[in-house]
Amino acid sequence: MIEFEKGSTNVYADLGFPDAEEMFRKAQLTNEIDKIIKTRRWSRRKAAEVVGIPQPELSAMLRGHFRGIGEMKLLDCLARLGRDIQITIDPARRRTTPGQVNVVFR
Repeated sequence: MIEFEKGSTNVYADLGFPDAEEMFRKAQLTNEIDKIIKTRRWSRRKAAEVVGIPQPELSAMLRGHFRGIGEMKLLDCLARLGRDIQITIDPARRRTTPGQVNVVFR
């Protein structure tokens, strides 16, 4: 019988990465960029021209190597691909824990 442990929704947290939340958001944003490129049937070279990053960096990013790429750059890529980006800051609530940063696609 194979034993397994049920993970959370964040594989980076499950693996113990110290920046797990940021890495998860980057993965979500990168996944959306990849979906748009595939839907449009663009080559990586065409996509790189549109998003404004070198093709090798785009290819690496789409393979999950996005540690050196900031979240704002990923948001900029999505905007260049025609997506509207809206950042909403909710008012503070009485709590003892830090607030959360989430990515929501409509």
